[in-house]
Amino acid sequence: MPDKRFPYLPEAESFSGDIIGGSEDRFGPARPEPADRSVRPAAPEEQLPPVDMSVDLAGVTLKNPVVVASGTFGFGREYNQFYDLGELGGICAKGLTLHRREGNPAPRIAETPMGILNSVGLQNPGVDAFIEEELPFLRQYDVKVIANISGNTPEEYGIMCEKLAQAGVDLIEVNISCPNVKAGGLAYGTRPELAAEVTRVAKAHAGKVPVMVKLSYDASINTGFVRAIEEAGASAVSAIDSLKGLSGVDIERQQAVMPTYGGYTGPNIRPVSLAVTATLSQLTRCQICGIGGIIGIVLGCMGSLIAGKFLLSGMVLWPTKSITIGAFLFSVVLGVIFGMYPAVKASGLQPVEALRAE
Repeated sequence: MPDKRFPYLPEAESFSGDIIGGSEDRFGPARPEPADRSVRPAAPEEQLPPVDMSVDLAGVTLKNPVVVASGTFGFGREYNQFYDLGELGGICAKGLTLHRREGNPAPRIAETPMGILNSVGLQNPGVDAFIEEELPFLRQYDVKVIANISGNTPEEYGIMCEKLAQAGVDLIEVNISCPNVKAGGLAYGTRPELAAEVTRVAKAHAGKVPVMVKLSYDASINTGFVRAIEEAGASAVSAIDSLKGLSGVDIERQQAVMPTYGGYTGPNIRPVSLAVTATLSQLTRCQICGIGGIIGIVLGCMGSLIAGKFLLSGMVLWPTKSITIGAFLFSVVLGVIFGMYPAVKASGLQPVEALRAE
């Protein structure tokens, strides 16, 4: 019986379907269900062609040109919690010495507006501990291992090269910024003949493992220095080492921020590193590994790779309204706490007192 409230509707027995998308016979073609606009349709998964990013460094094939610099990555254990080490082309391990070294007393690091100064002092467990404990850990991943070594005598370099070559590292990086005790404490990186001597010794004891020499800024632009290393048998050079810097004085404490000079690193040295790389390409036939201010590029590439994996799997990275509002409010709170409040407080102080930090 027809519904008296809606006389235009058919009887229940003859009604098929609902009002939205009902029977094609009585109500015409069915309309599709409305799309849920809160969820974007997943993009079809595409099979991207493989891209060959492999490069050759001193005869060692890296699957991509990204190599983490010595000291910045430790031995990879900490970063392994956040990133797959197998995605890298190579890992240049923390600098090693023949024996365990405790490094410099604190403070070792000072911040600058665009980087940091560090004076760690080559703290490391020693080459034997690296071979026994750290190298097996790194060998779990599909990544080339580069050992960075520092010594006080040419003989120390020779012993370390022999041990590391037998242990099976892929490449050895020779740090020549260390003092030569046989030359009155003069660093190897200050004279071409000293650098050439340690390069020859390292090459003679490294066997088939390539030797790469790490250069400072001054050494990198010295024609005689670069050619001396090349003639001594270096397979590659890496540049640049950190720049020499001084942290200055903490006005409140009336003492130096760091007790000695430090190595300056950060985004600001990238133009210097690029200029040195271009200069070296004209001075030597050795292959060049560029260092300095590249962490931003690496992090950007890592972020794009991670996002790309999500996108290719069909997920759409789309910020919701609540996330956008939350981020805005968080920024406002930070601005008030760290901007407006200190400014208002400082405005009520005398000029000299305003410079003192609590």
